[in-house]
Amino acid sequence: MKAEKKLGIWMDHANAYLMEFNIDNADAQVKALEIVLEDTAHDSNKGENLIHNKEQHQQAEFYKKLGNIIKNYEEVILFGPTDAKVELLHVLKADHHFENIKIETQTADKMTDNQQHAFVKEYFSKN
Repeated sequence: MKAEKKLGIWMDHANAYLMEFNIDNADAQVKALEIVLEDTAHDSNKGENLIHNKEQHQQAEFYKKLGNIIKNYEEVILFGPTDAKVELLHVLKADHHFENIKIETQTADKMTDNQQHAFVKEYFSKN
């Protein structure tokens, strides 16, 4: 039987830390990758609407990058302190490419790398 590909993503609106969960020789391993939203420098000469539109476009690109990675997994847990995880979930649920991927969200505080890895290990170990 082929092992399921599982992914944990701690995220907020600007950062995503991706942790692939693998069980090899009864030991869970987590491989990490970071994706960072480009910083939008606020230029006082630009109109507020233009800045807002640029930020929305960058957020959409950020979610698109994450979606392209998530397509390669069977099960995903999105966790973090902001609503970004729920926003991403809504974007993914609207796309039929994600209908066969089990995606869940959980609220979590700011975490160190070790805490994030432990969270992902514990989440997928009990499932």
